[in-house]
Amino acid sequence: MIVVFSGILWLLRFAMGACVFSFFNVVACRLPLGESVVKGRSHCPHCGRTLTAGELIPCVSYLIQGRKCRGCGKKISARYFVVELAGGLAFVCSGAFFGYGSSGLLSLRGLIAFLYLGVLMIVALIDWDTRIIYNRFHICIILLGIAALWLFPEHTITDRLIGAVVVSAPMLLIALVIEGAFGGGDIKLMAASGFFLGWRGILVAMFLGLLTGSFYALSMLAVHKLNRKDHFAFGPFLAIGLGAAVFYGDSIAGWYLSLL
Repeated sequence: MIVVFSGILWLLRFAMGACVFSFFNVVACRLPLGESVVKGRSHCPHCGRTLTAGELIPCVSYLIQGRKCRGCGKKISARYFVVELAGGLAFVCSGAFFGYGSSGLLSLRGLIAFLYLGVLMIVALIDWDTRIIYNRFHICIILLGIAALWLFPEHTITDRLIGAVVVSAPMLLIALVIEGAFGGGDIKLMAASGFFLGWRGILVAMFLGLLTGSFYALSMLAVHKLNRKDHFAFGPFLAIGLGAAVFYGDSIAGWYLSLL
C-alpha cells in the first residue's frame, strides 16, 4: 500500500511540473505575437477551435488523440508533448536534488531551481522561434539569483559576481571582434545565469552549450540543412547547458579541478 501511495505522489509531482511547463509553452507561443498570456482559452493553432478540458491533460491528451487535433485532424507539434514531459521531469528532479517540504511539494531550494528551469525553457522556445531573448527573462533570473543568495549559501556573493562576468565578458569581446558570433541576449543570459549558478556552474554550462550547439551545427551541415555562413539560435543550447549545470555544474567542475 505504501508503494502505491508513493507512486501516486510521484505521479502527482510529475503532473504538476507538466502543467506548469504547459503554461510556459503558452507564454512562449503568445508573447512574440503580442497576445495575452493570461486571457483567452487554449485553442488549436491550426483551426482555432477552443480546446476542452480533456484535451489539455499534459502528455496524456497528446498520446490519446494520436497527436492530432480532434477538430481539424491536423497533426499537433511534438513540441507540446516534449515541453510537458520536460516540465514533469524538471519538477521531480528539482525535488530529488534539493528536497521536498513537509507537504510533499518542493522545498524552497527546489522551487527556485524549478522556476529557473522554467525560465530557461521559455527562453529556449522563444529564441528558437524568433532568435530573440527578452530582457524580462534576464531580470527574472537575477531575481532568482538574489533569492538564491539565502537559499544556496554555498555560493558566496563573490562567487556569483565572478560567475556573472567570467563567461559573459569573453562572449562580449568575441562578439565585438566577430560579427554575429554571439547575440546580446545570449550574453545577458550567461551574465544573469552566472550570478545564479556561480563561476563553476557557468563554466560547465558554457562548455555543455558549446558542445551541444557544435553537435547540432555539424549534424545540420552534414545533411546540408545549414551552410557555413548560416546562423542559428544558440540560446536553446545554452539553456541545455545551464539546465544541466543546475544539478551537476559544481560536481563536474569539482571533478575536473581535482584532475589538475
